[in-house]
Amino acid sequence: MNLSFFDQFTSPCLLGIPLILLSTLFPALLFPTPDNRWITNRLSTLQLWFSHLITKQLMMPLNKGGHKWAMILTSLMMFLLTINLLGLLPYTFTPTTQLSMNMALAFPLWLATLLTGLRNQPSASLGHLLPEGTPTPLIPALIMIETTSLLIRPLALGVRLTANLTAGHLLIQLISTATTALLPIIPAVSILTASILLLLT
Repeated sequence: MNLSFFDQFTSPCLLGIPLILLSTLFPALLFPTPDNRWITNRLSTLQLWFSHLITKQLMMPLNKGGHKWAMILTSLMMFLLTINLLGLLPYTFTPTTQLSMNMALAFPLWLATLLTGLRNQPSASLGHLLPEGTPTPLIPALIMIETTSLLIRPLALGVRLTANLTAGHLLIQLISTATTALLPIIPAVSILTASILLLLT
């Protein structure tokens, strides 16, 4: 059976139901719900320490006004981390290799930051559309270019992220295919490519 190299990025199905929902809900099961016990166990203490560490690292560069984003940014970071670690297990699927998943996460956050900036500092936000010291005849063209650049940013970054994630998996599959194909023909080169694959992995 000859499979395409890109078949590994299709969402697996069970009885015709796509398993992407299960894979995106699975990381939420790793974090237990808080209860009213006074004494915590080792697992909940470790999870609390880990979430506190992520929150501290995310909020350190921001001023006090940006700390209201702590909950959404920390939960997003932990969600992405557990989903990507889930994709390292054999026979599993990484949802972040899908453009739809990346766009669903990128677009609302981009829109929220854009609208928050326009609401809180409208002159500074609109000032980014025109670089300082621009000659007068170029002002209309530059405003249109910067506006287009601002509107296309989530799509461009989502496509770049998807391409970066896909390229790593694709490179590993290409090298492993070359290793198995070269093993009966040239064993020395096959061992060399296997060592390259091991270093890459």
